[in-house]
Amino acid sequence: MTQTVLITGGTGLVGKLLTKALVQKGYKVLILSRTTNGKTASGSVSYATWDVKKQQIDREALQSADYIIHLAGAGVVDKKWTEAYKKEIVESRTESSRLIFETLQNNPNKVKAIVSASAIGWYGADANPVKSFIETDKADESFLGDTCRLWEQSIEPVESLGKRLVKLRIGIVLSNDGGALPEFKKPLTFGVASILGNGKQMVSWIHIDDLCRLFIAAIENENLSGSYNAVAPNPVSNKALTITLAKVIKGNFYIPLHVPAFVLKIMMGQRSVEVLKSTTVSCKKIMDSGFSFNFTEIKDALENLVKK
Repeated sequence: MTQTVLITGGTGLVGKLLTKALVQKGYKVLILSRTTNGKTASGSVSYATWDVKKQQIDREALQSADYIIHLAGAGVVDKKWTEAYKKEIVESRTESSRLIFETLQNNPNKVKAIVSASAIGWYGADANPVKSFIETDKADESFLGDTCRLWEQSIEPVESLGKRLVKLRIGIVLSNDGGALPEFKKPLTFGVASILGNGKQMVSWIHIDDLCRLFIAAIENENLSGSYNAVAPNPVSNKALTITLAKVIKGNFYIPLHVPAFVLKIMMGQRSVEVLKSTTVSCKKIMDSGFSFNFTEIKDALENLVKK
């Protein structure tokens, strides 16, 4: 019998590609969205409504689900970090989790497992000497660390309902459809490889295809529960990532240029911490579970994405 995966945040960067990957594997996908206007069901994909602010959800949709993938949340780098937007970043995550939990608690359902997004913002900056962050490390006492801690805590009550819970702490997602990679590509249009700050900060990245495979593994592998770092095995410096991308796109026809940290701070405000912080994160735990990455080296990942 075909199983149904309910996705929150299904129209975002990860959600769109994950929906395709799930359909290819024979799942039905039900996407929760604030509005279904203009969104028509097609084959294995259908839509249902929810309103997190009003704490309203299509209960029948949730009752039809075998699994839930919880991706919803306001974009961390989409807008300036005003106090109001910081509040929105946190509450879009915690309040959506509360709505899922309370609906599951108060309605009969067949949900076997919930896979929730989190982020490597959980961790702080690398110490000196560098020791790769692992899942048992404490949340950093910063806005991003607090956000990830509250995010994970908000979905954990589903375990009291007997549901298996997997939390994936996602690194920098490399995809042609949004996120960091298109931003890295923009200056290369003019032949400039823009290295951010001193370029030494480590970037813990993951190819979008591997991330989608990881979400599906979290559904299908009943031995998985708790937190896992969703990052490729070989983090690279910002400089190495930028130069590798430049070579893949431009060959030798590019000029490396450092963008000073103070310029980034003026342009991005508090969000600049996201691009200047060095965070080396280990994926040993998920690999020990039997998961293998298709893209372990940055060059292979970038070549694959540039060719698409």
